[in-house]
Amino acid sequence: MDTSKWNDHIWYDPATSTKDFGVSNGTLKIWPQADANGQYKERILTTQNKYSQTYGYFEVEAKLPIGDGAWPAIWLLNSDAPPGEPEIDIMEAYSGDKTGYWADGNQHPIRYGASWYQNGNGQAGATGTQAPYTGDLSTAFHKYGLKWEANQLTFYFDGKVVATANVSMNKKMYILLDMQYGSASGSVTANTPLGPTNSFEVNYVRSWTFK
Repeated sequence: MDTSKWNDHIWYDPATSTKDFGVSNGTLKIWPQADANGQYKERILTTQNKYSQTYGYFEVEAKLPIGDGAWPAIWLLNSDAPPGEPEIDIMEAYSGDKTGYWADGNQHPIRYGASWYQNGNGQAGATGTQAPYTGDLSTAFHKYGLKWEANQLTFYFDGKVVATANVSMNKKMYILLDMQYGSASGSVTANTPLGPTNSFEVNYVRSWTFK
């Protein structure tokens, strides 16, 4: 990982930490792995204080993990204090959700959603959408894109528009990639493959500014 561009954040006890991410052959992998106490900790990689921009096009090519509990995401977050005001979620996938909204009964991430927060608290003012995709996002790489303009957000999946939002956000934001556990994904179970073969795998992260 190029530490001149990326930060590694994790909430853990150093005495029980475990390896759950790595870069090989040009791709980043973040995978489910319990620590010495059997806990699954969120792994976050960000460009905070190293790269941020206002407006432009962002694209991440990624392959998603399967199994209960897995919750991979691609975000943009405000570079100024307080953090999170505003926030744009380019992709969130709840691969353990059985409701059919985010995933099917086999715990494969066949749906993903994008959301945006104007007020910054992550609750009130949030609007989300389900991407109209019915394939298995764990078997191949797909492109998740965002065109961020002064008064509109346009979300893309493999080059096709899947959602738009007429909102105004004008603060610089940094990029965040993470693997969380819980929420609609539930808890990690025996149905969740562990280790690098079941990764949130990122082939590239790219951003462009408008001329």
